[in-house]
Order: sequence, then C-alpha cells, then structure tokens
Amino acid sequence: MDTVDDMTELESLPVEQLVELIREKTGAGVNLSFPGKVLARQLGRRVRPRTMRTVKAHSAGDEEASAKNLLIEGDNLQALASLYREKGQVDLILTDPPYNTGSDFRYNDKWDKDPNDPDLGEFVGSDDPARHTKWMKFMYPRLQMMKAMLKPGGVLAICIDSRELFHLGQMLDELFYEENRLAIINWQKSYAPRSDNRHVSTATEYVLVYAKSERLAKTGLEPRTDSMDARYQTRDGDSRLWKSGDFSGPKALTHQGMVYGIQSPFTGEVHYPPSGRCWVIPQREAKPLLERWGVTYELRDIKDADARASVIGVEATGLRTVKALMLKTPVGEAKEKASRLLADGPWPQVYFGVKGTGRPAMKRYLEDVKQGRVPMTYWADEDMDDPEVLGSVSWDHEQSGHSQTGVDELTAIVGAGHGFETVKPMKLMTKIIQIWCPPNGTVLDLFAGSGTTGHAVLKLNHDQSAERRFILVEQGRPENGDSYAKTLTVDRLKRVIDGRWADRKSHAALGGGFTFKTLEKRVDAKTLLMMERDEMIDTVVASHSSTGSRRGPVLIPVPDEAAYTYLVARNANNEGIYLVWHGAGSNTDLTEEVYEAITEEADAASLAPTYHVYSRRNLIVTDDVVWYQIPDRILSDFGLDVRTESFVEEN
Repeated sequence: MDTVDDMTELESLPVEQLVELIREKTGAGVNLSFPGKVLARQLGRRVRPRTMRTVKAHSAGDEEASAKNLLIEGDNLQALASLYREKGQVDLILTDPPYNTGSDFRYNDKWDKDPNDPDLGEFVGSDDPARHTKWMKFMYPRLQMMKAMLKPGGVLAICIDSRELFHLGQMLDELFYEENRLAIINWQKSYAPRSDNRHVSTATEYVLVYAKSERLAKTGLEPRTDSMDARYQTRDGDSRLWKSGDFSGPKALTHQGMVYGIQSPFTGEVHYPPSGRCWVIPQREAKPLLERWGVTYELRDIKDADARASVIGVEATGLRTVKALMLKTPVGEAKEKASRLLADGPWPQVYFGVKGTGRPAMKRYLEDVKQGRVPMTYWADEDMDDPEVLGSVSWDHEQSGHSQTGVDELTAIVGAGHGFETVKPMKLMTKIIQIWCPPNGTVLDLFAGSGTTGHAVLKLNHDQSAERRFILVEQGRPENGDSYAKTLTVDRLKRVIDGRWADRKSHAALGGGFTFKTLEKRVDAKTLLMMERDEMIDTVVASHSSTGSRRGPVLIPVPDEAAYTYLVARNANNEGIYLVWHGAGSNTDLTEEVYEAITEEADAASLAPTYHVYSRRNLIVTDDVVWYQIPDRILSDFGLDVRTESFVEEN
C-alpha cells in the first residue's frame, strides 16, 4: 500500500493533496489504489512548462480573432503546465481521452520518475497485463491538473467507453469527490446492433460530468424547440396558449400539510393527490383558483385522516388534522354553474379534465414557461416532460448524434482520407457546451483530435452571438511524422471559419480565428537568456498577465512586428507590451533612449500612455512604466519560483 509517512515529504505536499491524504486516512470518500499511484500523484507537480512558438501560417483570423482562441501542438501534460496563466480560469473542460483500445495511447516507464522525458514510449497493447494501470498512471496527473485549471464553479465533461469507465469514475470520485458528480451521460453512439461483443451489442458510450464545486457550478437550460412549443394550444377559447400540467408534486411525506381533500364542483367527489405526492399549492392559494368556477369553497374538517395517511404512506394515528377544501355552494347548483363554464370557456387555471370528471389539473401557459428546458434524465425524444432533477442521463442519437455522424461531418468538411474512424458528433459537443459553459466562457480540450470542440464553440458563437473561447491541445502521431494538429485540426477549423467545406455545398462562414502554437524548450532561466527575439516575443505574450489579472483572452500581437523595435503586443486596455531584447549580446536594459523610442512607438500605434516593459534591468524611474524583469517575471508567470525554478502549486 502506498503511504506518505515522512514528515519532510508531508510538508512538501500542496494543501489539496494533504486534504486528499486526510480523506484517505479517515476513510472519507472514494480512494482508488493502483501500483505507482504515489508517483502518478506527484507527476503534475514535476512537469515543466515549455516555451510556445507561434506559427502564423497555421493560425487563422485577424489579430483580434486569432488572439481569442488557441490551438497548441504538443504533449498535453506539458501544455497544462505551460498554460499557467489560465489556471483557475477555465469554465468547461470537454475532452475525449484515449479509451485504452490497444492502439490509442503510449506509455513511457521513464515518466514515473521524470514526466519531462522526451521519449514517447510504446503503444500499450490490449494484451498488456498492466494496460489498466498504465492508463490510470497516464490519466491521473492530467486529471489533477485539469481540476486546477477549472474556475471554482467550473465543470469537467470527459468522454469514455466501457473499457475504462469504472477506473475513470473512481479516479474522478477521488479527485473531485462524489458529491461533485453532476451526471453520468449515456449517449447512443450507434442506432443499429453491432457485432462487437459476444453477448450484448455495444451501442452506447459515456460522458462523466463533475463540478469543481457542485454548490458553485451552474447547469444551463437547453434552448426550447418548435416541437416543444407546438404542444401548447387553446382548446377552451383561452386567449393564451397552454398545455395541461400536474397539480401535484413529490415529497408528500415532508409536505403533509399540502395533502388535503378538494371537492369537485362537477361531481361532488373529494379528490386527493396521487400516492406519495402532494398538491403544489396550499389551501389558501388554491381556494380563489377553484372559486373561479362560479362557486364558493370553505375549509372544513371532514375526518379524512385515513385517506390522507394512505396518500402520505404513514399510519393515520397521530396524523395532524388538515382541513379539506369543500363546496359551500350546494353540489347541484355548483355542477350547473361549473358545467356551463366548461361548455362556454375559457376554463379557470385549475380544472378537472376536459369533461369535468378528472382529478384537479393546472393549465401551464407558454408565456410563463422558462425560455429553455432542464437537461432531462432521459433524452429519447423532445416530447418528454421536464424532469425535477439532473441525474444519470441517457441520450438517444436524435439528441446527441452518433459516431458515424461525427465521421460523416468530418468527411464533409475536410474530404475523404482523413483516417479517423471515430469522431464525436457535433450535436453531442454543442449540447454539453451549451449546458455547462456560459456564453462568454472558456472551453479547454486536451485531446482535441480533429477539432470538434473548437468547431462546436465557433458554431455556437455564430448561431447565438456568443463570445466563448477555446483552447485545444493535440499532439498527433509524431512517431509517424503525422502532426495532424497542423494538418487535420487546422484544416477543419479554417474551413468552418471560412465556410469552405470539401463537399462544396453552401455552408455559413462561422468567422472567428485562432493562434497556432507549438511547444518547444523547457522554461528555465538559462533557456530564456539564450533565446532569439522571436522566441522571446512568443514567450512574453504567452506568459504575460496584464494589470495583475489572468482573466480575459491572451494578448493581441501587433500585426507588423518588423515596423517596431520594442512593441510586441497590446492588452485589452489598449496598453502596449514592449520587449527590450535583441539577443543576449545586445542592449537588454530599459534606458532613457529606449524609453523615448517606446513612447514614440506607442504614439504611432495609438496606444495608451502606460508602458508594460520587459528587460533585464531598469535604469530609469517613471510612473508610466510597469516593469518586468527577464527572466524572473516570465518564470513567475509560468508558475516557477524564481529562486528554485520549481513549479508553484496552488495553495
């Protein structure tokens, strides 16, 4: 059993892992044990950030659109460490990791001690007896860092199939805690029986949805559809569209005062809620609604403890008295008045069925319905009623699309021959983004593949006038010389941005853009000081946190770097970012002469008179300069302690 007993080692652990250790020792929550788990838990703290080089040829959109979104080529664990500026700022992580099929992920045993080892490792085959352990060692540090990337109310939605469903669920229960599990979505990946299993055809896959904090997370409504609204009609001459709604709700046991008799003005029968349920409003509110039938009611004790106890599911002995709503108008007269109104219309909001012979029901008006629907516990079709809770969820392919749809969508966009046999459908990804990412939020995908998540964000932004941004990470298959991050993923995103699909049909240009970056050298003081100017510019732009905040999109690079000696980017406040660096052998200090040149460049670019300047030394004193020392500030922005260059964990 893995233990941490040494006091020195305990002191080195971040607070989050100490909390996990306490839960483990006290038996709280779920704790999964597997060989090498202690090492796997430490990898996320030991992986080093990398410098990122911008490749303009693979980027898309104007300077503002391209600065908004990011596509990173490289290892996603290194990318997470390099995205320190985004730590704690991501609204939704939506990703589709390898399913451990026998040919979809590699593992290098050297990573157990050094996650920075450049060897890609060997493919883990389906006959490898340690395949599940290797997959968990591969995923665990990534899940740790994913949690750190989320906002306090952020959500992780991670796709998986049955091979690793239980292992992934246990790891997530341990890292996020069971109380933060929002849903287990079961979506239909195919609509025809498959011969992939000797016993039962595999037709579904899963999306596990966890919040960093269930209390802070927000689950949004889905847009209403025409077919949903078509159910609202007016059969009684009411000027407002309505449909029949239940006049009862759950939890009779805890709402015993809402279980009471209601006498029908049509038959004189006393109605009670269905077993285990209660009426949705108390007598004082129900009385004026019932009297709209032209009759009068009064509260009366009718000695109905046995009938009420039967509904509630308790013994009648000791049940407190709750008076019934009984007709004060004689039953014969009440029937005559109510029947006349039933024939002439419109009916009151609380009615007794279309013939007056049913249990009380309530008219639900379309104009009063929320402009959306709660994600349903079963999404078979759009005629289902709204549920009361969000739990484990099954989505038919009409709701989520299916795997072949995803492949067909990709083929239509980039053409045949892309080599992808499994692609998540757009409908599935857009639904998840709509539900768990706000219109101005950030979506992160660490296993971007063909770029479906990025495409879904662009489409939702176009269709809903939203401002979501995406960060995609994809390594491709570098062992085959196949970096489809810069081929397939870039091609797909550029085509949907411009509306130039390979099928040559008419498609809307979604607009937007992205910056393509590739991970390069490890970030340390020696590497920084040996950089050429172009490399240093990319590193400054990637690391900079303007005005003490890491919120908002990345900096916007200047469109023509050659036109400026020092200006490299601007922030959201239209303030310039300036770099005094032309290599280690040139002047790297902020001097009076450099300051004068910087102010002239700011005027030429119409930028605000606040100057964010990176240099090795600062030789002047002026209030309008915000100064950052190379390499100290850059190391700090990447989460590295400037004294030790160790990764700074969140406390």
